[in-house]
Amino acid sequence: MKHDVEIRVLGSNDAALMREMLSMFGAAFEDFATYTGNQPDDTYLTGLLSGRNFIAIVALREGQVIGGLTAYVLSKFEQMRSEVYIYDLAVEEDFRRQGIATALIREVQKEARTRGARLVFVQADCEDEHAVALYSTLGTGKQVLHFEIRQPDGAA
Repeated sequence: MKHDVEIRVLGSNDAALMREMLSMFGAAFEDFATYTGNQPDDTYLTGLLSGRNFIAIVALREGQVIGGLTAYVLSKFEQMRSEVYIYDLAVEEDFRRQGIATALIREVQKEARTRGARLVFVQADCEDEHAVALYSTLGTGKQVLHFEIRQPDGAA
């Protein structure tokens, strides 16, 4: 990874950086509507960023967000432990293949440890060859099916 990139865990005072990360996600995933169309207000983002169950990490170059990772801390029920689920991870196209995604994952591993999590896991679409290749270098893959169970009658 280039040395002019700062990896930073966001905190309660970082709503503006969170919004920058959301815009970067919109561009990287080609889905602006989801990431920028109906963003929560600053009070919501501040609460999310200050909680123990959400992790947001950015890669900054010259103060600009060029990569980001969001994750959730899941408390387990069968034992007193937790796991961290990486929800979104992206790096701007011009900065890919420079070790930034790996640095973001390494940082979430450190953050997970401080929150008592025993492992970090992530899903990848089989056709997303780059993501599968990255995650394969960092951990063990398992073939699973993912189901989205919608609420009846479109309820939220």
